[in-house]
Amino acid sequence: MSMWLLFIYVGVITLAYLLALPFLFFLTCKAKHRRSLPARFWLWNNPPFDHHDVWLHACSLGEVNSLLPLKERVKGKVSISAITQTGHTAACEVGDEGRFLPFEVLLPWWVGKQKVLVVTEAELWLMLFVVAKRRGMATALMNARISDKSYHSYMRFRWLYRAIFAHVDAVFAQSEADKERLVQLGARHVVVTGNIKAVHVPTAKVHYPKPSRRVIVVASTHEGEEALILGAFVKKPLDMLIIVPRHPERFKSVDLLLGGLAKERGWTYRRFSQEGFGECDLFLCDTMGALVDMYAIGDVSILGGSFVEGVGGHNPLEPAHFGNAVISGKHIFNQKALFAQVEGAHLVEVGALAALLEQPLLPAIPKPHDALGPVVAFINQTLERRK
Repeated sequence: MSMWLLFIYVGVITLAYLLALPFLFFLTCKAKHRRSLPARFWLWNNPPFDHHDVWLHACSLGEVNSLLPLKERVKGKVSISAITQTGHTAACEVGDEGRFLPFEVLLPWWVGKQKVLVVTEAELWLMLFVVAKRRGMATALMNARISDKSYHSYMRFRWLYRAIFAHVDAVFAQSEADKERLVQLGARHVVVTGNIKAVHVPTAKVHYPKPSRRVIVVASTHEGEEALILGAFVKKPLDMLIIVPRHPERFKSVDLLLGGLAKERGWTYRRFSQEGFGECDLFLCDTMGALVDMYAIGDVSILGGSFVEGVGGHNPLEPAHFGNAVISGKHIFNQKALFAQVEGAHLVEVGALAALLEQPLLPAIPKPHDALGPVVAFINQTLERRK
């Protein structure tokens, strides 16, 4: 990107930033944005990193958690930035220090002197890479993917992504299809490594007693999926059903749905936040960070975000690590690389759930694969050169 195009880009996003400020102030009244927006858009309680070795950036909770195996294998101090509140909380736990990533126009006043920047998946911010290169960092994009659904949108803005990739030294892609698409967008030095989430082995934080009957975890559900999936259970369930909505702002509406359904059908019902964990017919897990604990006592996991269009599915490896049978809908365009790392997962239409659940189901099996090796080598070799 020429200097005048970069100048225009910065001018446009600065204008957008100024126009959005009143709306951003309004959004800070909401609990979910109370910490993240002031930190990201006016640097409130969000100083630059103290450590200057490795800077990892991810968006949200799942991406940040997947960085733990990488953090354990690199030689220097690891600082992690994130976008969301849950991602920031995880960044503070996983990394040596955690921060919110500021909005692009603030980065020149915030970015320090790290030696290497590694960004995950689709966090492609032009000023992030431009400022990093101006500060002398080696830069990389890891776990990179371009889904079937988003490919045409990326191509419409190919000029922008070519400018971004001109400032990226290495790209580690999830699949050959992703590599081909990334190269078309201007990426250089692209290596296919697979999905780094295949490396992360989840562990339960709280160990709940295993119920006496089969436990079906309905995980990371989105709007409308609870009703669709529960339609497969027209009689009083012999299983214990655990529903874990993806977003906390939906807990109340899902509680109303499940409570009404339980009353109508004569099922026993508990809500985690009010009664704690206990065996019942229908259990709402309405607390953040407890999904892995539910997988640990589960026998079958039905993954949400895959029975409605537009989400793209969720990670099948976490329930597979706990010996769960894994069932998903067919809308998994964001998770194809991860499903390729699991043997025995079932991809079905929602209408086939009832018949499938009547059959004996074998646990899904994670395939061993080290997607982090090339990324670790890139980081450690950079640190060696810059001692």
